[in-house]
Amino acid sequence: MSDCKVIAITNQKGGVGKTTTTVNLGAGLVRQGKKVLLVDADPQGSLTVSLGIKKPDELNSTLANIMQSIVEDKELLSGFGILRTEDGMYLMPSNIELSGIKIRLVNEMSRERVLKTYVDTVRDKYDYILIDCMPSLGIFITDFILNGFITHYNIY
Repeated sequence: MSDCKVIAITNQKGGVGKTTTTVNLGAGLVRQGKKVLLVDADPQGSLTVSLGIKKPDELNSTLANIMQSIVEDKELLSGFGILRTEDGMYLMPSNIELSGIKIRLVNEMSRERVLKTYVDTVRDKYDYILIDCMPSLGIFITDFILNGFITHYNIY
């Protein structure tokens, strides 16, 4: 599945349907026979909760843990932390810990590559990776999402 498309759903305002769009787009793609990974890149964890995880703060592995492992140059196990939903989608969950990782990454060299590094480790397993972003156009969105991908992939 080397032709994986990475789509970031982003808007600076909350409550405009980013999570709903991510879930419905993912479900539609699964219905077309595509293998889809949803990445919850919002510390509020709305995507994670909407897909049935009642207590995201109790999860052992989330996007924050993965990003911290990348910063610390630890080996990532393939598929670690990815959950399968009842609807046949795959989810990299998030929780409030992602707020802390944003602060830790501010002074990191190549911080814009952290999320891209994670995506690179899983992209060969999926047809689509949909990233549900937090309501912001701040450093997390511009550096970690857009700048990290824009020079390496076609982003949609």
